Amino acid sequence: MSISDDQQPEEQAGHIAAAFLAAIVESSDDAIVSKTLNGIITTWNKGAERLFGYAADEAIGEPITIVIPPDRLDEEPAILARIQAGERVDHFETIRRRKDGSLIDISLTISPIRDGNGTIIGASKIARDISERKRAAEHQELLLREMHHRVKNLFAITGSIITLAARTAKTTAELAAGMQERLVALSRAHEMTLPSPNGEATGAPQTTLFRLLSNILAPYERDGANRWQLTGDDIDVSGGKITNLALLFHEFATNAAKYGALSVEEGKLDIAVTMKGEIVGIAWLESNGPPHGAPETHSIGFGSRLEQIIGKSLGVDISREWMPNGLAIRLSVPSGAISD
Repeated sequence: MSISDDQQPEEQAGHIAAAFLAAIVESSDDAIVSKTLNGIITTWNKGAERLFGYAADEAIGEPITIVIPPDRLDEEPAILARIQAGERVDHFETIRRRKDGSLIDISLTISPIRDGNGTIIGASKIARDISERKRAAEHQELLLREMHHRVKNLFAITGSIITLAARTAKTTAELAAGMQERLVALSRAHEMTLPSPNGEATGAPQTTLFRLLSNILAPYERDGANRWQLTGDDIDVSGGKITNLALLFHEFATNAAKYGALSVEEGKLDIAVTMKGEIVGIAWLESNGPPHGAPETHSIGFGSRLEQIIGKSLGVDISREWMPNGLAIRLSVPSGAISD
């Protein structure tokens, strides 16, 4: 008689249920791990192998701390203390370390393991990779902050345009016409910073640096005469780079309209572009603007963060110098970051 023949139906059902449970654990996409109350790994499924990079024979018998970064080691005693008290830890978001040393965002659910007498003898842990979710949340937060920042800037620029137009307009009709022209120009410049569904700018697939700057600065023309001028070497801008460059110069123009040379009627802006080998030098020189207060007014906030992100993506070196006559911004950009 076989062993299975001697088993009672209840025992057979128990073995079948255990086999099903083991199959579910082994095939799970999540990492499912068990450990002793001393933190020693006792089981390690295929999901754990994929998530952490250790094979089962490498992990079993090792302390769970092999997947915990040094700055997170204090989490393990606190988790084990809760397990020993019979508590369950639900959806604990933290960071763990793979075999290759890379870090991963995970969500942990940890439950006590009890023996037949109800005594807690270990813990089971389910770890789920939430890296994509975290990146999506961060991206959404950045987009929301950028939208908020843009709306605030557009109101500030519009207020500046109204103030400047009111100083020179002789009639309400002249004021309305001037405002309409400036707002249409502002809208065109703003559209250049908006990505299309395929990720490129909404304008032409390729333009030149002077044409891009002219669109951005068009709202600040006065009585048909520019308060700004472009000199030097005009260069091509590829479609994939329009958005980043437009955002960067739109930020400079916004600050100039809020605090600098473009915020007063007599202010001037000179932009000089020079091509030296593979490097494009751009000098943004403001003059006849209002006296500058503390430079910190212009160096904090989302605008600075956006500038850093764009500058890093394009490989741009940006320096500022607060001159008695106005602000000087100098950029050094690899030509490939603009034209390729």
